[in-house]
Amino acid sequence: MIITRLSVSLIVSNQRGVALITVMLIVALCSIIAAQMTTRLQTQMQRSTNISFNQQAYWYALGAEAFTKRVLIKAFKDEPKVTHLEQIWAEEGNNYPVAFGEISGEITDLQSCLNLNALHPKAKTKDEAADSGAGSSAKADSKTESNSASSGKSASDKQLPAATVLEGLIVNLNIEGIGNFEAEAMVNALTDWLDSNDMITGAGGAEDNDYASREFPYLAANSYLASVNELRLVEHFTPAVILALTPYVCVLPQNAQHLININTLDTEKPELLQALLDSTLEDAQNVLSARDSSGYENVEDFYNLPELSKINIEKWQKSQFVIDSQYFKLKGSARFNNSYFSMSSIMKVNETQQIQVISRTIGRN
Repeated sequence: MIITRLSVSLIVSNQRGVALITVMLIVALCSIIAAQMTTRLQTQMQRSTNISFNQQAYWYALGAEAFTKRVLIKAFKDEPKVTHLEQIWAEEGNNYPVAFGEISGEITDLQSCLNLNALHPKAKTKDEAADSGAGSSAKADSKTESNSASSGKSASDKQLPAATVLEGLIVNLNIEGIGNFEAEAMVNALTDWLDSNDMITGAGGAEDNDYASREFPYLAANSYLASVNELRLVEHFTPAVILALTPYVCVLPQNAQHLININTLDTEKPELLQALLDSTLEDAQNVLSARDSSGYENVEDFYNLPELSKINIEKWQKSQFVIDSQYFKLKGSARFNNSYFSMSSIMKVNETQQIQVISRTIGRN
């Protein structure tokens, strides 16, 4: 009898132990679920906060864009036909404090660099550029031109001015392992990248078959460049070449215009003017040094420089230069709390002094 009662007591005690363990497991499981729910809720709240902060930084960046429009309008109110580096738009990048953050921006002239899209077939040939007259205003809309030249013209007259300048610029930069042959191949490959036909240009040209045979195949754009970074896809353009070219070149969206503002060329980058004039580096430096800080009021004043007297400038070379600019780029950034937003906007100044945003790129590049 005593043994039976002892057995029953042990069984009841074991059942209570199992029940206690079960309850503890349930409590632990509930605690884990509650902790996960709390973590997810905190993550969602932080994500919503980040989105809100990023959106505010975006609106601050748009504010920088609107402010840039007012700066450009003010700059050209008194000098509508001249663009130079003493105007207020040319000031170095500034920072403006705002509530819980800051806005910064820098305006650059996109006609103080070589437009890579000027190698597009719609650009003027040397012959057409010479016939159109030198010093034409940059405020006029570029017209679609044909590459066809009269039968009496040489092959050189049928070339694009920008192609000759780009080839010379690549050589002038003295990139290791890059000479005239490599520079010509790059220009040919870029020409094929821009044109719509499947005919290879020169010995260094590349079309769809060349790109389709790669490990990760793709096709030539057969259209305007959207960014300088697109050169990474073009045959022969190595990272070293692109890195060296970037300070000297730019891209005007859907525009084959090739007009360089002599008033805004950087004195620290004479290699571009050297390529434009097909001169020595010393001559290009002397020409830039002779320019006043307010530039030239007439393009003829530039042509009459004594420093240019020993340089044989052809008509097509003269047609490259203007004294006013139509396209500008804003590199703006905004910070709000811990959120950062960067944006690049390309703006066009119309003849009526109205500012139009023609391109907007999100990101540091």
